[in-house]
This record gives sequence, structure tokens and C-alpha cells, in this order.
Amino acid sequence: MTVKTRFAPSPTGYLHVGGARTALYSWLYAKNQGGEFVLRIEDTDVERSTQEAVDAILEGMTWMGLDWDEGPYYQTHRYERYNEAVEQLLADGKAYKCYASKELLDEIRAEQEANKEMARYDANHPKIKAVNDAAKDGDPCVVRFRNPKEGSVIFDDQIRGRIEISNSQLDDLIIRRTDGSPTYNFCVVVDDWDMGITHVIRGEDHINNTPRQINIYEALGASVPTFAHCAMILGDDGAKLSKRHGAVSVMQYRDQGYLPEALMNYLVRLGWGHGDQEIFTPEEMVKFFDLHDISKSASAFNTEKLQWLNNHYIKTLDADYVAKHLEWHFSDQGINKETGPALADVVRLVGERTNTLVELAQQSRYFYEDFSEFDEKAAKKHLRGVAKAPLELALSKIEALSSSDWTTENLHQVIEAVCTELEVGMGKVGMPLRVAATGAGQSPSVDAVMQLIGKERMIQRIKLALDYIAKREANAQ
Repeated sequence: MTVKTRFAPSPTGYLHVGGARTALYSWLYAKNQGGEFVLRIEDTDVERSTQEAVDAILEGMTWMGLDWDEGPYYQTHRYERYNEAVEQLLADGKAYKCYASKELLDEIRAEQEANKEMARYDANHPKIKAVNDAAKDGDPCVVRFRNPKEGSVIFDDQIRGRIEISNSQLDDLIIRRTDGSPTYNFCVVVDDWDMGITHVIRGEDHINNTPRQINIYEALGASVPTFAHCAMILGDDGAKLSKRHGAVSVMQYRDQGYLPEALMNYLVRLGWGHGDQEIFTPEEMVKFFDLHDISKSASAFNTEKLQWLNNHYIKTLDADYVAKHLEWHFSDQGINKETGPALADVVRLVGERTNTLVELAQQSRYFYEDFSEFDEKAAKKHLRGVAKAPLELALSKIEALSSSDWTTENLHQVIEAVCTELEVGMGKVGMPLRVAATGAGQSPSVDAVMQLIGKERMIQRIKLALDYIAKREANAQ
């Protein structure tokens, strides 16, 4: 048997974190078992489904690297097949037409609640029976599945263990509406049957749907898949994850500067683990993934942990690869990458100090854009009269360097030479140069920063710093 999993989102919104984790688990299990992963768009809720949401789901899946072997299939393209299956159940006596109006059903439900009875549909209720007996062909009706009245539905959930639901708790659900459109629970079953899905991995909010769907699988003569229901994801405050906790959509994490590897690694650990290992390559995830290692308990989303992982991947992934993702943030922040060093060189130098690509872009701006003012606090501390001589001597030595000599090593020697000649410590030279180079008081190693900024820009910026010192001295007189 070829293992086949599926991810089946409804395009009524973006690909959210919970859905992305479900997709990841389904993808990993298929890969682990040498099987296939199917993408299906469950768009039967026509009023709420949008093409924008479909595009966002596909974009999020692609960004995370969750490639699918089949699909995307769209339920709205399969109505003919669903109706064929409905007619099969009608012919077999496993479904029936119901002509009771919504108003009548609401009236009956109110009576049941008033009598403290379980509010549920009952085909044998006298009022419903009377309406159905009096109906004529062509009258508006729904089609209901004839759910078994005896026994129980029992299934072994791969995460939660044995689950048993009595059929007496399940009513005859609608499988085709009055307008002829099929309903969610029915479409899912027919799709899984036709697509050969062997394992259904989804959120715990679907547990109540599972016994109803199992009965429909069996009524159709279809194989019943193996089920695994994942616990929900909570915010760091213990409440259900929502917009108030920050980003919820996968692409929001892209926008906030996270690499797909970091989000994938973080999501796989939100409920699954392999010993004490925290960091996994995609290959390791595939190799070690097992449904039985998924926790039954809800997981809390921790942004600090995600940032830690993101910093790890910024530092350790190939700089050229990280640079491709950084390009988007340069464009988003209006920084022209053509006016400075190669992005990969900036990633190697600045990446270690940043948790997100947004920060990396922000902290790299001075490599690509000139400035006319310095950070007030940094300039006040480091661009004083005492810095004039070190900056002037450094300027003369920098101007003497040829283009071929413009290396980090030679610039480091320039700084050391200035320190030696003026008999001052490294900080008395390095800090004024850092402020001159970047406009601020913090940066990676100043010799490496100067090398990436380039000779002409450094000369211009040191002169700007000397002008600042001159004006400051003039104003003090």
C-alpha cells in the first residue's frame, strides 16, 4: 500500500500557523513513508472562498517548501462526482430526501430545548414525517445520510488512541443542500476515497466530524483512512493563538523577516520531538518523523524561541541563499541593493547580530545609502575634539591605500598603526571610525565594515565626521 496524505484547507482566509503545521506533518509523514502528498482546496463554501485566499495558501506552501505530488484539486470542480455518489446512496437506501423547512426544524429544536431534550434532527418526529409523507416530486428538499442507529463508531487515532462514539449521538446529517450543492462532510469522504488517501492528519477540531465521516466511508464501500488529530496551538499566554499574539498567517512571518527553514523547524517542534534535538534539517525531519511521537497536549507559541532559531539559520545557511530572501526586505524597505556590496557579503558580516531579515536590512542600510547626520548619542560620545587626530591620521592612511590593498586585513593594520603612532588605545580610534562609517555607535568589526563600505565612501564619511567635530568645537567657543 502506498501511503497517501493530504492537506485540505478552506480558502476563506490565509494559510495560518495551525494549518501550516498540519500541512507540514502530513508532508513529512508521506515523505517518511515513501508515499505521496496531495493538496486539495475545499472551496464548497462559495460565499466565503476567495481567489486571493487560494493564492495565499499556494504562496505559503511554496514559500515553506511543502511541494505536493498531486493537485491542487478543487472541490467546486467535482460537483458532478459528488452528486453521483449522493444518487448511489439514495439508490441503496442509505440516504433519503427530507422536505422539512428550516422554520419547521427551528420550531422542533425550540420544543426539544424547552423539554430539556437533546436538540437534534429526528426523521421519525411526527411533524417531519408528516411533511415528508405529503411531499411531491420536485418539491424543494435536502438529502440526508441515513446514519446507523445502533452500535458505535470506533477508531484508533494515531495521536489520541482509541476513540468510541455511539451512533445514537449522531443524527442524519445533510449531504446535499436544497440548492443541489454538496456539504463539507460528504465531499471530504468522496475526495479521500477517490484520491486514495490512507492517512488523514488534521486538527483536533475535526474529531467530531470523524465518526460521521467514517459511517459515510463505510456506506459508500470505501476504505476508511487512518486518522491522527493534532492538538491546537496556543499563544504564549495560554489562550488560543489569534491575531492579538502577532503574526498568524505564514506569509506574515515572511514579512516579519523569518526564513522558511526557521518557521518549519519551529512548527515541527510544536507538538513533535525526537529526543532532545532542537534543530533539524528537512532531511532529518523526514527521517525521524513518526505520528506516534506527536503530543496530545496543546503547544504554546513562543516568539523568542522562533527568533533564536531564525538567528541560527541566518548564521548557518549559505549566505547566497539567505541573500535571496533578504532581497525582498531590501525592496520592502526601499533600499537599492545595487548601490552597495553584494548582499551575501552583508549577510556574512551583519547576519550574526540579527534575529530577523527585517533587522538585517535595517542594520545594513548604511552600506547602501549615504547620510548627512550622525546618531546624536553616539556622536556626542565619540566625535569629540580628542577624536580629531585619530580620524585625520586614519584618513591619510586610507587615502594612501590602493584599490587592490582595500582589504579587511590592511584596514585593521591602518587602525593599529594609528593607535601606535598616537599612543592611544584601540577604542580611541575604532569608535570614532565606527561612528564615521555607520552614523551610529554599534556595528560589526569596524575594519570589515569599512571594507564593505568602500574606499570613496569611507573617505567621504570620515571628512563628514571631521566637519562635525570642527563645528562642535566652533560652537563651544
